[in-house]
Amino acid sequence: MVDVQEKLVPTIVDWQTVVQNCRRVLEAAGAFDVPVIATEQYPKGLGPTVAPLRRLLGSAALPSKKTFSCVPCLSRQVQDDDGRDQLVVVGIETHVCVLQTVLELLAMGLRVHVVVDAVGSRGRLDHEVALRQMEQHGAVPTTTEIVLFQWCRTADDARFPVVRRLVTEPDRPLEDAQ
Repeated sequence: MVDVQEKLVPTIVDWQTVVQNCRRVLEAAGAFDVPVIATEQYPKGLGPTVAPLRRLLGSAALPSKKTFSCVPCLSRQVQDDDGRDQLVVVGIETHVCVLQTVLELLAMGLRVHVVVDAVGSRGRLDHEVALRQMEQHGAVPTTTEIVLFQWCRTADDARFPVVRRLVTEPDRPLEDAQ
């Protein structure tokens, strides 16, 4: 999860949807034991990760960075992650930190899925162009629901009730996300 921080979130187009979908992906990742890596861009200036998402991260370390790409501060974690070769990316801003991170991950030979309804920018055009650039470079565009159902695979899975709840529940209040 890329830089979903207090001072940046309110500037993002449709920020409530982006944060809600980041929350859904994080909750599902927890249910399916999918490792989560998260970062913060210059937290001294942009604040910490928004509270609703920070709670889901538990005691996980949140590397602070000044580079736009997350890869320099996470490359060892990504490479040492149990032989996984795929990543699901959510966060902000699509055209800055998300884009640069995704392009570097692709250059490392990893398969990257960008959750288009869980990434956002301050401007729609920047968001849309960045999504196109990532896809042209080999990223797989996806949605929150697609990710959740891909992880689950069958309604017989004991974790299916979590997926059903996440895709059918109304959005939660996010007063503490601003």
